[in-house]
Parts: sequence; C-alpha cells; structure tokens
Amino acid sequence: MAELDKKLHRQYRLHHGLFVILLLLLVFLLGYLAQQTRQQWDISQNGRNSLSEASVEILQKLHGPVEVTAYATEQDAQLGDIRRIITDFIAMYQRIKPDLSLLFIDPVEQPLLAQEANVHVNGEMIIRFNQRVEHLLTINEQAFSNALMRLARTEDKLIVALSGHGERKLEGNANHDLGEFGKHLRINGFNSQPLNLAMERDIPATASMLLIASPQTDLLPGEVQKLLDYIDRGGNLLWLVDQESLRGLLPLTEKLRLSLTPGVVADPQAAELKAPLTFALGAIYGPHVITNDFNYITVFPFARQIEMDDNEDWSGVALVEAAPQGWVETGDPNGEIQFDQDADIPGPVNIAVALTRTIQDREQRIAVVGSGHFLANTYLGNGSNLDFGINLINWLTGDEELIVIQPRATLDSSLVLSEFELTLIAVVFLVVLPLLFLTCGGVIWWRRRRKI
Repeated sequence: MAELDKKLHRQYRLHHGLFVILLLLLVFLLGYLAQQTRQQWDISQNGRNSLSEASVEILQKLHGPVEVTAYATEQDAQLGDIRRIITDFIAMYQRIKPDLSLLFIDPVEQPLLAQEANVHVNGEMIIRFNQRVEHLLTINEQAFSNALMRLARTEDKLIVALSGHGERKLEGNANHDLGEFGKHLRINGFNSQPLNLAMERDIPATASMLLIASPQTDLLPGEVQKLLDYIDRGGNLLWLVDQESLRGLLPLTEKLRLSLTPGVVADPQAAELKAPLTFALGAIYGPHVITNDFNYITVFPFARQIEMDDNEDWSGVALVEAAPQGWVETGDPNGEIQFDQDADIPGPVNIAVALTRTIQDREQRIAVVGSGHFLANTYLGNGSNLDFGINLINWLTGDEELIVIQPRATLDSSLVLSEFELTLIAVVFLVVLPLLFLTCGGVIWWRRRRKI
C-alpha cells in the first residue's frame, strides 16, 4: 500500500512538473507571438480611431520614408500633453507605414531651430517627403492626409481659367463664382491663375489644364481660334456649360464632336426629395476612373443634355446619367414645367462626358459638364459635388490616383445614459457584485472548514 502511494505521488509530481513546463512554454510562445504580430480592433461607431481607406491608399502610394518633425513643448496651456496627442495621432499612420518617423523639438529650449524652420505655433508639424516640405498647424486626418497627398504629387499642377467674359472665378466670393471650390483646389496642392486670351498671346505651356466656366459674353474669333489650337496641341480641358448661349464656342463643340441640346433637365426624383424640379440628381455613373467606386449623389442645377456624336477621333464615356423618369424641358424653365411629348426629350439624360484621344504620344483628356452651377459657391455643398469636382480635376491633371479626404463626423465622442441606466449600473457594481464576491468567499471558506 505504501509502495502504491509513493508511485502515485511520483506520477503526480511528474504530471505537475510537465504541466508547469508546458505552461511556461505556452507563456513564452504567446509572448513571442505578441512581440512579432500586432492586431487591433476599432470599435468606435465610425472608426474614428483608425485611418480611412483613402488615407491608407495615399500612404501606400508614398514610396520612401516620410519624416515628421513636431515643434512642441512638453506641456501646452490649452491642450495639455500635446506631445502625447501628436504621438497617438501619428501612430495611426505609422501602423500602416512603418518608415514614417516622428521627431520632437522643443521650440522654447531650441528657439534657433524653430526660427530656421519658420515655425510660429506650438505643435506645428513639418512633413518631409522626396525633398518636398509641408507645414501643418492642425492635428486631424483630413489635414494630415491632404498634406501627404500634396507631397505625393510629382510636380506642381497649374490650372488656368479663362477670364474676360464674365466667367465664374476660382477666387470669387459671389454666389455664382467657384471660390470655395478654388479654395479646396489650393488646399490639395493645385495652383490656378486667370487667363485673358484677348491680352495673352497663347495658353501657357506649363498649364496642366484649362478651365472654361460659363462665359457670359461672346468670345472674339481670335480667342476661339487660340482655344482650338490648344485642343489641337493636346491640351486638357474642363468645360462647364450652362443652358444659355454657347457664347461663340460652337466651333469647340464641333471640334469635340459633341451636341448640346437646348433646354433644362427636369428630374421628378429631385421634386420627390423636396428639391426644385430643375435640379438633376446624379446617381447613375459611367465606367470611368473618375466615377470608380463613387456611390454618392451629386446635384446639377439647371443642367443641359450633352450627346456624343459617333466619330473615330475621340473615345468618350458618359460620366453622369440623370433624370431616368425625367426629360429635357424645352419650354420656359421659369414657368410651369410639364412634360410635352411633342417638344420635350424623355430621359435618361447624359449631363457630363469624358473624352480622350492619343496625341503626340500622350493621352489628351477633356471633360464637359452641362452645369456650371454644380461647383458654384451656392451649390457646392449639395450632395457630393465637391468630391466629384476634385475627381474631375485629378483626372484631367493626371493625378487620378490621389484622393481627397473629407472630414468624418465624430459620432461617438460622448456617451449619454438615462437615469434608469445609471441606477442599474450603480446597483450592479455597488451591490450585486460585492454580494456575489462575499457569497463566493463564504462558500469557499465553508467547504474548507468542512474538510478540516
């Protein structure tokens, strides 16, 4: 009997030793895996603790190290531990791009370095990539990712805008101007300047594209010829056409093999959404890089139909198809609008097209949109007009792979609980759980006392 007890005791000790060894081996293996791999989940309502897909795509296009230098003190009177804020923010980008480095410099202890870097604000960041530099004063994803996008551009892009005929201005503040859109273009690294062809000999060769935005007076024949010569040389063009007269630009439509139907698009779906009947809603998009994965609604006020004539010169895609249950109103748009089977053209209606052709061993790109209003200050905030406009510019200037980051609303920044929920939490944590622990402790104590 004693011999059996000793044998069982040895087996128990052997099993206990093996268990300890296996447990230590498991702990070591888990520690090694935790060191080699990193996994995280963002459970916030709109993923505000992780980067958007667009930001990730921009990081993947930055081939090479990115250096971020933050000029920040240890503590800020308003923000507190500003270095911790910057570190946590940059960490989201470093998880995607490990060669994105962060360096802190205290502008108070090293004022000469801050002065040489032209730093004026505590917490200002300087981003360097491929010998290009961006200063950043705001700590958020939209601003930082847009700065990275500007750095990713291989060269400065110049947009020249036709002027001298009452066109919509990229710097204008009037309701019909494109000032807000121009501001977003500058934020995203585009330069722009007006161009009066009556004063200038020609369109600059350094221009990435030309913008014609709804002229209000007729162009001179010599100006029209300069535009046609620009197209013949392979220049890229964005033409915003309203329902008014073409202002002498009929030869341009012939050059591009386009037909612009008189009248205004009437869209009953807009009326169902409490918008004017003359607001064409864009929701059906053609297969093109501009509209790839673009699943948003755009709004084109007072749009006109654009038709592509069959030809061998241009390859065209209808970018936006609107009013599938609507029509082209040929009557007075300010009067009572009703479908006239004899005069009006039933939908769907193409209101934006993209044209390409190969000329001088490069692809020439043209976009024509039958509404200059959709980018105007008054209507830019409707739907996703801004995103669509930026996509147009990116494609026309050869930067279609770069995506603009729009701000995301922080939906879950606060937690609001009802009085009942607060009472329930208090009862559970202050009464139920302590009683449960006491009961478990009492049961364990009673069982041990019985064994004794």
